[in-house]
Amino acid sequence: MRQRWLGGLSTRDFLRRHWQKRPLLARAAWTAPAGLPQRTELLALACRSDVEARLVTQRAGRWRLEHGPFQRRRFASLPARNWTLLVNGVNLQVPAAERLLRRFDFLPRARLDDVMVSYAAPGGGVGPHDDSYDVFLLQGPGRRVWRLQRPRPFTLLADAPLRLIADFAPDEEYLLEPGDLLYLPPGWAHDGIALEPCFTYSVGCRAPRGAELALAMLDYLHERGLPDAEYRDPALRPPARSAQIGGAMVGFARRVLRRLRWTARDVQRVLGRHLTTPKPHVVFRPPRRPLARAAFLRQLARGAVVLDARSALLYRGSAFFLNGEAVALRAAQRRPLARLADRRRGAGAALARAGLGAQLYAWYGQGYLHLERSA
Repeated sequence: MRQRWLGGLSTRDFLRRHWQKRPLLARAAWTAPAGLPQRTELLALACRSDVEARLVTQRAGRWRLEHGPFQRRRFASLPARNWTLLVNGVNLQVPAAERLLRRFDFLPRARLDDVMVSYAAPGGGVGPHDDSYDVFLLQGPGRRVWRLQRPRPFTLLADAPLRLIADFAPDEEYLLEPGDLLYLPPGWAHDGIALEPCFTYSVGCRAPRGAELALAMLDYLHERGLPDAEYRDPALRPPARSAQIGGAMVGFARRVLRRLRWTARDVQRVLGRHLTTPKPHVVFRPPRRPLARAAFLRQLARGAVVLDARSALLYRGSAFFLNGEAVALRAAQRRPLARLADRRRGAGAALARAGLGAQLYAWYGQGYLHLERSA
């Protein structure tokens, strides 16, 4: 099925022709859903401690980066030009932004990250840079010029608070107007400059990095208990060079570290936990007046369950992961929970019949999901 917001391409054709290969510019691709934050609402989000926000300003060729939460008076002191406010994870705070993110469900849920909203004054931008991930740039109110350069080894600007490209030489330039969409694969350098006050909605993708997975694996192995041993050298002799590490100690370290072992199942568990772990700014909000368990189960049988926007529920085979933790399930519980993970909404009666009522009630109390009453 062809998609207006992918330039008339089907999702399959988009993935084959453009995904991680070349940019796509789609004119009049989307209509902003009602409820996206306006300027005043975005500034208010940037003042909250549970929201990640950054302010980028430029003056006389020098860049400045500030991190939130901000005080309202900071925005009142900004000049008329050359600044940008970026607010991450707006989909976790604003239902309309969450609905916008779900329009990209043709991508695996494990690859979708969040919706970042940027508001720029005329001349505002964050400078020429490249990202290590795919991004969809959706132009809201206002116009912005985007200049692009193909991937290559870039030289970074020294002493800049941002990862800016010093030798940026654009190959292409596009003027984006409200409703346009620009997709950029990883590694493409880009520089967006606002021509007037404007909003850009960035749907970013995530890709696990090797170093992150290595740290996650080490944490996992530490939880399981790393091999322990104490070095002994009863036959020690005076060394010829006192500062040289002895071969016996090197051999001891090699033997101990060889005992580190993991299986394909361990890798799956590490990846599942890593992909669903909430970001540091994420705060779940338990219900103010939680239902008693019996009342919850009664309403569950008559309504539906909806995952909180902050919740990440992923699975592979019989292994399920929610918000950084593995979930133990019986065989009969896997299919209905997989349906909840895929659709982020599930029929309460089916989940209850599978014996998931107690588990769902625990998650409800933690703010991981909510009840949706039947009409």
